[in-house]
Amino acid sequence: MSYPKSEMAGGGQPMAPVQAQPAAAVDPGQESVVSAYPTQPGMPGAPGGWMAAPTQVPANCPKGLEYLAQVDQLLIKQKVEALEAFTGYETNNKYEILNSMGQRVYHAVEDTCCCTRNCCGSSRPFDMKILNNQNQEVIHLSRPLRSSSCWCPCCLQKVTVEAPPGKVAGYVTQAWSLCKPRMRIENADEETVLRIKGPCCQLNICGDIEFDVYAPDEETYVGRVTKQWSGLGKELFTDADNFGISFPLDLDVNVKATLLGAVFLLDFMFFENNTKKDDKMDKHSMH
Repeated sequence: MSYPKSEMAGGGQPMAPVQAQPAAAVDPGQESVVSAYPTQPGMPGAPGGWMAAPTQVPANCPKGLEYLAQVDQLLIKQKVEALEAFTGYETNNKYEILNSMGQRVYHAVEDTCCCTRNCCGSSRPFDMKILNNQNQEVIHLSRPLRSSSCWCPCCLQKVTVEAPPGKVAGYVTQAWSLCKPRMRIENADEETVLRIKGPCCQLNICGDIEFDVYAPDEETYVGRVTKQWSGLGKELFTDADNFGISFPLDLDVNVKATLLGAVFLLDFMFFENNTKKDDKMDKHSMH
């Protein structure tokens, strides 16, 4: 597999996509407002609505992944659940997946029983359904119950990505590392096609946390997964997180789908923080 060399701006940040969609790229952490579009909000192709269906579908593209062929950036926004924020009761996670214009590409819904969610917390096994604008499942993620401890290298985390559901597109596999997060993006034959390297500390206060994506040689830069700072209140009192992904526009759509799966695994492993909720539960139990 060949990897187009990503253009880098000063400071090591990726530049705006060369083949952009018909509007200037916006800050992934901000809502997109593009007044030049006459379509109404919520309609396909409108800012804040759903991304318009591609007019051309790449050959051999799995059904539902044709949208990924048109983008080189995605924003994953976890929805804040009021019940979870105020009571500490762990609900199924829900996410919106947006393009660089703020248009919805997919939405994702966790499918895990309440006992598993509230007993296992962020270590829980899960199934994640990624759905299109017709509420049809186009990508399915499954994570078994495993250890993420560096002291258990034989039982590390793994997510299977199916696109469409029932057909394996790839795997996200945690690689053993003593200090820094490491992930392998594998194809359906379990061959490594990308590697993800994270920082030693995932507690960057008031700033973004970056996980760089490389080719298997670990030298060719391919893209980046960024855990974006969501604001003090949201970070302290909820576990709703925002992530951005950048990758080459012509990267294989199956690899893009698997990279998307890696975001959810990273979220659960490092950012699905239950500290505040545990404090609330302890306070309730004291009365």
